[in-house]
Amino acid sequence: MHLLKRAGYRVDDRALTSREETDSFKAQHQVRTTPQAFIDGTRIGGYEDVRAHLGKTVKDPQAPSYQPVIALFSMTALTAWVLNYAVDDSLISVQAVEWFIALSMVVLALLKLQNLEAFSTMFLNYDLLAKRWVPYGYVYPFAEGLAGLLMIGTLLNWLSIPLALFIGIIGAVSVFKAVYIDKRTLKCACVGGSNNVPLGFLSLTENLMMIAMAVWMLIGHGLF
Repeated sequence: MHLLKRAGYRVDDRALTSREETDSFKAQHQVRTTPQAFIDGTRIGGYEDVRAHLGKTVKDPQAPSYQPVIALFSMTALTAWVLNYAVDDSLISVQAVEWFIALSMVVLALLKLQNLEAFSTMFLNYDLLAKRWVPYGYVYPFAEGLAGLLMIGTLLNWLSIPLALFIGIIGAVSVFKAVYIDKRTLKCACVGGSNNVPLGFLSLTENLMMIAMAVWMLIGHGLF
């Protein structure tokens, strides 16, 4: 509606007020979704169809995009900054960086766990350990999430640090081999199995962050 109004059209918005009315409308016009736009009695279609009709760009749902990763890291960075400011009354600190990495691990694990089957299938395409032992694809999100949670509270360092170090190293080597040695073009399972994030630098960064966090905690807690 907003697009049509901006384009100068006068909009007659006819709301569907019940499930029966909606189902009847879909059956009558042989469509699967609502709302549907009509211009001079001719059905144009849904939102993307209206954009195309008005000559505006329409995003390809299969096109590669880094947007999910950028959004995720931006929100975890802001969350870490707010926590740091609330707790320490400072804008930046080592603790804030630790929280950023640990929070990112937790959210990344959450996204993978939304559809574990889809994640493990995509993960199997490039992870070296998952190729040799398929159940690792199902274990990985739980291990990443557990390590992140423990690191947020600096709990059970004897478990969280080796866990993060192990999955981080395996992941980094796997991504590096697939992208920079084998030159394969793949989707990254880092934000779950239903995305179009290309496997590459950002995927490698996720694993390097885990390695850096683990090494930092090893040194910082006198375990190294």
